[in-house]
Amino acid sequence: MYTIGQVSEWFHLPVSTLRYYDKEGLFPTMERQSGIRKFGERELEALRVIECLKQSGLEIKEIRQFMQWCVEGPSTYEARLMLFEARRRAVEDEMARLQKTLDMLRFKCWYYGVAVRDGNEDRLHELLPDRLPPEIQKFYDNAHAPDAAADREKAI
Repeated sequence: MYTIGQVSEWFHLPVSTLRYYDKEGLFPTMERQSGIRKFGERELEALRVIECLKQSGLEIKEIRQFMQWCVEGPSTYEARLMLFEARRRAVEDEMARLQKTLDMLRFKCWYYGVAVRDGNEDRLHELLPDRLPPEIQKFYDNAHAPDAAADREKAI
């Protein structure tokens, strides 16, 4: 069993956040000894999942619902699976969006590096849109590709 201070250090979370999570019912099986919270392996794993779900964009009330499903048992497996599949898709979409952003930044760094060396953009205009060096072309193409997440939303 671990103290709230130890868990706070390990997870880089303020003690107040851990108390808030407990108050919100996110640690339904937490033991207390003389009123002091004691974190076991179950709470540590719950905290890993809580932080994962938070990072994926869920709010505390939605995480509380997930934790309630866990308490309810096997009848909620499908709901839990659907939740994690939805969060996975959301994270994959965000990663794709960030990759497009990174590729545009990489392309523009290259572009303006060449412009600085050449003193103009003339040669660059001749290379656009499809005669760029291969390693730069992939950045350009991804940065200018249609948004896959938006296309998926339209299809639904």
